[in-house]
Amino acid sequence: MEKEAIDKYSAKITTELKLRGSSPRTIESYLFFLRPFLVSINNPESMSLDEVKIFLVSLIDRYSNKSRSLAISSLRFFFKRIVDRPDIFVKLEVPKKERKLPSVLSPEEVKSLIDVTDHVKSKLILKMLYSSGLRVSELTNLAPKDLDFVQSIGWVRKGKGSKDRIFKIADVLTKQLQKWIKNNPGKYVFSEKEAMTPRNVQLLVKTAAKKANINKIVTPHTLRHSFATHLLENGENLLVIQQLLGHENLETTRIYTHISQDQIKKVKSPLDRL
Repeated sequence: MEKEAIDKYSAKITTELKLRGSSPRTIESYLFFLRPFLVSINNPESMSLDEVKIFLVSLIDRYSNKSRSLAISSLRFFFKRIVDRPDIFVKLEVPKKERKLPSVLSPEEVKSLIDVTDHVKSKLILKMLYSSGLRVSELTNLAPKDLDFVQSIGWVRKGKGSKDRIFKIADVLTKQLQKWIKNNPGKYVFSEKEAMTPRNVQLLVKTAAKKANINKIVTPHTLRHSFATHLLENGENLLVIQQLLGHENLETTRIYTHISQDQIKKVKSPLDRL
């Protein structure tokens, strides 16, 4: 397909996604797969399903199952909303997601991660990630006006799916956060003018894990998983955890029932009851 036609389709895709309220990251992800697809074809109005499948097959050795699922979702959107080809749209099925159990830190490992971090800001970021279950992008975009220290709660504004949700501020963090914000006033809680990049937070967590001698892959999301798992182990209701994490589907939250080791340890074997 000619560059002029590709640009035209790309602009239309961007417009349609914006009208649906999609985030800039979603738009970028869809175009990441759709532009190469458009380059590889002549006319989406008359192409066959087999041609679409040839493109998808070319992705198998280059991308993970999760990325290929995103590619199929973007193609389904294209053939449903942009060129109106239900004959192709209905036959593009998104493969089932691989259900990998996330890595989780023990409470002792979390404490070690925080204790080895000397920098005030870095320590606060680690505490916030673990105590609130925030995604890294939600933390970097957190503004002082989103925090209510009277009720010890905060608000995620336009989180995943462009939805607002409430989160709990740990009691032990209230005074520390208030002091930090007072001494470091700015547009965001952890930066003055521009939001921190997720990459900076990822490096911060990785450095702390190495310093704490934790032999696991530790990311900001690991602290989110640990937050949810430890709440469950402490007897918190799964529906409450779902709301705190901002999961639309309870099945997404239910994965933590499979990794709660304390609950497994407490199970009484039937042999011990004989």
